[in-house]
Amino acid sequence: MYDNRQFYINGEWVNPLSPRDFDVINPANEEVIAQISLGTVEDVDKAVAAAKVAFECYSQTTPEERIALLERILAAYQPRMQEMATLISEEMGAPLGLANMAQAPSAMGHIMHGIETLKSYHFEKTTGANKILKEPVGVCGLITPWNWPINQIACKVIPALAAGCTMVLKPSEIAPLDAYLFAQILDDAGVPKGVFNLVNGDGEIVGDAITRHVDIDMVSFTGSTRAGVAIAKNAADSVKRVTQELGGKSANIILDDADFSRAVGGGVIHCFNNSGQSCNAPTRMLVPRERMGEVIEIAKATAKTVVTGDPTAKDTTMGPVASEMQFNKIQGLIKAGIDEGAELVVGGLGKPEGLEYGYFVQPTIFANVTNDMMIAREEIFGPVLSILAYDSEEEAIRIANDTPYGLSGYVSSSNTGRACKVAGRLRTGSIHINGAAPDLSLPFGGYKKSGNGREWGEAGFEEYLETKVILGGV
Repeated sequence: MYDNRQFYINGEWVNPLSPRDFDVINPANEEVIAQISLGTVEDVDKAVAAAKVAFECYSQTTPEERIALLERILAAYQPRMQEMATLISEEMGAPLGLANMAQAPSAMGHIMHGIETLKSYHFEKTTGANKILKEPVGVCGLITPWNWPINQIACKVIPALAAGCTMVLKPSEIAPLDAYLFAQILDDAGVPKGVFNLVNGDGEIVGDAITRHVDIDMVSFTGSTRAGVAIAKNAADSVKRVTQELGGKSANIILDDADFSRAVGGGVIHCFNNSGQSCNAPTRMLVPRERMGEVIEIAKATAKTVVTGDPTAKDTTMGPVASEMQFNKIQGLIKAGIDEGAELVVGGLGKPEGLEYGYFVQPTIFANVTNDMMIAREEIFGPVLSILAYDSEEEAIRIANDTPYGLSGYVSSSNTGRACKVAGRLRTGSIHINGAAPDLSLPFGGYKKSGNGREWGEAGFEEYLETKVILGGV
């Protein structure tokens, strides 16, 4: 069992001021695999004080010095990527294949893009006799989730380091082990003391303290919309910058000229990826009404190819969801779909056959869903797909936009121009045409209740910068 009850503050592993042990559970077998300590307001104060002192020097480093630091971090991360993948699989249940191919490598991708951005970015621009400068925003509070843990840590920590900021990280208490390893990697790479600090804890105490702290200049949060609203309110009193990547209920519009076998099958697999625990998952599949029967058959056949089970087994494609609380929430929403009269195509209530232990959810598909049903409105955050019918392209666009969220969207068509016209009318932060893959160099973030600000690439980097004008300085 891992003993991770210390915090990383001012370049050292230190004991919590008031220890409060918390068990980390492996969701595949419900066994305790680690202990952490939940921090206090005083622990946050200590970490923020270290970051504030460190900012005085670190903010004055040159881009070249920060490039060298990121290159050392990359060199320290690469040999430990397998270890990172194993920890992620243990703490949140991702199949080892997914952890090795996507979860762990995502951090390396963010480090590499951070280096590329810093090498080409211009921090100073002259206009007439004046200068426009870009400077680090200050001390940052970073609060990250459990579903793509190291991805979300890296896409905050790396641009903050690149910009010249210092920070306090609160990872999810559900999946904190990857954050400990990342802190060790940063320490090995020689991140100056106080620049990066890690304090574990829950949202009610540590998260609240970070978002209210007067010496924190910016908060970057990834998580639920409900928590995002509370964070924005907490931050308002000190007028700090807040960037948020929140919930989603992304529409996957399959137009009538699409390759249905590819589009429907791919949409099902994408929805079930990471046990459905991705905020940008295509959880609402919109299809022509006259093709509903065909779509159901393709979706049913695709669902049968999903292998749910032990994340360490080679043939497993879907592991458990991350916690008992998440399992119970998903079960409640599946029941709501049944009660509301949606057609249950596959899956349903309870665990998959043969899996008595672990928080495993049956891959579930509902058809003939209407957009007023709870399963079409709520972010389920599990392997549950809703298939909705539309009678015209115009209606498909209307249904897709009829949601409080706006993180991602998907459009499939044999005519790319047509798909792009539909995409242009969707109120969402990113749209994937014909299954196009994500790109870590491009902005990622949402409209409406899916958040504000952007992460990834240059856009994410600029969230950590302030703008200063010097008049008559040339």
